[in-house]
Amino acid sequence: MTNVHFGNNSHAGRVRELNEDRFVADPAAGLWLVADGMGGHECGEVASRIVSEFVQHEVRRGVPLAVALESAHRAVLRAASQGMGKPGMGSTVVAVQLEGDRFELGWVGDSRGYLWNGVELMQLTRDHTLVQQLIDSGALSPEDAARHPHRNYVTQALGAVGLDEVEVDTREGRLYQGEQLLLCSDGLTGELDDSCIAEVLGGGGSEQEKVDQLIELALEKGGTDNITVVLLSAPDTAGAREPASVVDA
Repeated sequence: MTNVHFGNNSHAGRVRELNEDRFVADPAAGLWLVADGMGGHECGEVASRIVSEFVQHEVRRGVPLAVALESAHRAVLRAASQGMGKPGMGSTVVAVQLEGDRFELGWVGDSRGYLWNGVELMQLTRDHTLVQQLIDSGALSPEDAARHPHRNYVTQALGAVGLDEVEVDTREGRLYQGEQLLLCSDGLTGELDDSCIAEVLGGGGSEQEKVDQLIELALEKGGTDNITVVLLSAPDTAGAREPASVVDA
């Protein structure tokens, strides 16, 4: 595919011994993905590995991204029933498939995708969490959500017991010159607010240097969770955005 510059890294953080996050960077398939395993002793690292490997395999053989993500839910449940990992393991996921300068973003849970247009950081995903539901209903303000005791409670995840199917949210858009897509687990956004992330993305350095800087800042803030970040730039052939246009994702 068209040349794409990207960076990626993952860190267990300063509190947890085990890193349950996984990422995929497969430019040949046009696929980048972050999976955040859940369950701790219930083998969240197994769930995130199954999700990342399964989705990569399916996309490589031509399966649409949303279908691959939906099928990954059943793959995790099937693995647990067959003794690979444990029942109760699960994983959130955010993934992007890039074809030329067009992208499709898909997600389940609270791993996030952002667009950086060189000036503004825009969250493209919407968390599948209890606090997001409370915000949507008007029962909770975004400011209070950051301090809510159940802010990490996700309403759906791949492999979650009791969910026959998951609802994969998707968003499509186009990348223009100088724009970047950021994928991350909640270990990043739990420590850094949007202004801090934007400051790093707006600074100098390569994609990998910015990824490493974001992770280091999250560690300095406490690093209470696993932290995974993937950053990819618009392909070299991307066109220029019209000055007055807005994101068309």
